[in-house]
Amino acid sequence: MPKNILSRARNRALTKQHKIAVAGVAALGTAAIALSAVPGNADTVTTGSPAAAAQVAKVATQDATLPNVKGSVTDPAAAQAVKLDAIAAQQKAAAKQRTDAAAKKAAADAAAKKAAQERAAKQSANRSAQRPPMQTVAAKTYANNLDGWIRQSLDIMHSKGIPGSYNGLYRNIMRESSGNPMAINNWDINAINGIPSKGLLQVIQPTFNTYHVPGTSWNIYDPVANITAACNYAAHRYGSMDNVNSAY
Repeated sequence: MPKNILSRARNRALTKQHKIAVAGVAALGTAAIALSAVPGNADTVTTGSPAAAAQVAKVATQDATLPNVKGSVTDPAAAQAVKLDAIAAQQKAAAKQRTDAAAKKAAADAAAKKAAQERAAKQSANRSAQRPPMQTVAAKTYANNLDGWIRQSLDIMHSKGIPGSYNGLYRNIMRESSGNPMAINNWDINAINGIPSKGLLQVIQPTFNTYHVPGTSWNIYDPVANITAACNYAAHRYGSMDNVNSAY
């Protein structure tokens, strides 16, 4: 075989081997780069070039720090929520305590009021049982005549502590006026002085006014008022109308 033909054949063979070798190296580089991108939790990591390894480490570091950042953001909000829940629970408990206390106080007040009413009712019943029945006393009536006037006047006199008797009053009345309640003396010294004696026991107006007995009429001609005032005057001056036997 000629020399030139052998050279060309060798060159073609070398070129083909070189291509195969270069292709093999490129394939190995690609595989190394792919393996270097496997996450850090893989059992085996095949590193490629230094630049690729550094890039992979930076990404892993960023992934590791993300949970901490999230936690640092969410932790204060969670703590605040827990605090608000605790405050709400305390307020609810305080409100329940106030409600319970108010209910207890209302129940105690109601019980005390009921007990007081029961005591009052019992005491009232006891007083009613102990109190003797009241006797109805009919109002005393008097005849509208000399006898009735004397008797009514005597009852008033005795209630006021003024002495006198039926006979003493009757005797002096008959001597002074003959039992006429409208009698008037227009001739004696009192009449001359302008203050005549009037009524059953012939009393002048100043004496009647001074010795008037409360509870009787202020009319000097009223029979009971006239008798009672005259007897009051006689008691002060003579001790009793019973001691009067003439003009007084």
